[in-house]
Amino acid sequence: MFGLFKKKSEKETLLKKYKSLTEEAYKLSHSDRTASDKKTKEANDVLDEIKTIEIKEKNNNT
Repeated sequence: MFGLFKKKSEKETLLKKYKSLTEEAYKLSHSDRTASDKKTKEANDVLDEIKTIEIKEKNNNT
């Protein structure tokens, strides 16, 4: 209950966006392969951002 007003971190927001993009790409893969590839590319770009954040977090902790 106390987490109700807690602001999500940038990493959590990006993970949610990545998940929705991959799901959308999967759905599109059944009908429109080109659109699916574009969504997959977007998802991979978001994943790269997540990895960059993780590296920064790891460097800040050491």
